[in-house]
Amino acid sequence: MKKIISPLAVALLLYVFTFYIDGEIGIILVFFMISAPIVSLAFALYGRNRIKVRFDCDGYVKKNNKLTVNVTVEKTGRFPLGIVQIATRASEVFVQDNKLYKLSLAGADKKTFSYTVEAHTGGNGEISIISVHSCGFLGFLKFRINDSLPVPKSVGVIPEIPQIKSSSKLFRNIADAVLTSDDEENNDAAMLFSANTAPGYEHREYIQGDPLKRINWKLSTKRDKLMVRLDEAVASVQPVIVLDLYRSKSAKTEEAIISEERLIVSVFGLLSLLISQGVASTVIYYNADGELVSESVDNPEYPPQLLLKVLASKVIPERRVNHLNSSACACVIASTDFGEEISALVSTLDDKDNASLVASSPECRNITDLPVWYLDGDNNFKLV
Repeated sequence: MKKIISPLAVALLLYVFTFYIDGEIGIILVFFMISAPIVSLAFALYGRNRIKVRFDCDGYVKKNNKLTVNVTVEKTGRFPLGIVQIATRASEVFVQDNKLYKLSLAGADKKTFSYTVEAHTGGNGEISIISVHSCGFLGFLKFRINDSLPVPKSVGVIPEIPQIKSSSKLFRNIADAVLTSDDEENNDAAMLFSANTAPGYEHREYIQGDPLKRINWKLSTKRDKLMVRLDEAVASVQPVIVLDLYRSKSAKTEEAIISEERLIVSVFGLLSLLISQGVASTVIYYNADGELVSESVDNPEYPPQLLLKVLASKVIPERRVNHLNSSACACVIASTDFGEEISALVSTLDDKDNASLVASSPECRNITDLPVWYLDGDNNFKLV
């Protein structure tokens, strides 16, 4: 309605001015009001092929902090372009404050401006420019530019990882399974040594230059000095933590990202506790390339680096972790939904007695027979 009323009001004012106030100036104003939109239209059409837009920002930002996005608009050729309109978007992990930005390139070949978005939920987010229009010099006629828009930027929002107490029953269950597995492995190594007079699974004191991944943190804690394995760590003596950031296609994005953040916080809180207590772990997750990877975490400095890798991965709806190390001494499967796929995964485990589930909330669906744990408001793991 405003688009109709405004031109009619202008036409009425021109009519009154021309025929009742000053006819000569009125004719000039009528000519200007007719020619200006035509010229502006020409500017807008010409600008569709003369505008290039790019933007940049950091790849990570801490939760509750602001991310700065720098946008550069550039024209080709010397002809002035008038007004450029840019529409930006930030995904749901950021405060939704998407805005339109307008700037003129009439007197410059390139202009740069910055804006900020606030991160409020941990996880993987995205910053993008969803449209760019050439608007002439009057600003109300606009045409979408012909060049392709810049590629969206993936941004990881880093949540605060809580410190979980070692008195947690979930941790004690995992530690007991690892300790039992270690004892069995040491017995096997001793038998191999006595039978073949050759070391089966030995350690020595750390020497500068040894790979950090060879350090047995648990044994080092016991002996109060760094001890290095003489062979690679056996996967079966490490507990496996599976991070399954499952999102249903029908799930509301705002609710899904909150559940995913809780799951990430729970997993890395548990992982940090295990490493601090000398228990190396194997983590299975999807990386930024969409590949299911398995990484051994045996260095206290590595969990924050692994967290960045997880946050760099975009959550794909309906994607699930589909395999794990079934012979691990203990297994923790963290997911937002323990449906049929997880039940099938659990059935492949050799030892279900040392398997547990970690959910994002006590309301999480579970059709398996395994116990479900969740991280409460006091950063303690509780059994559902």
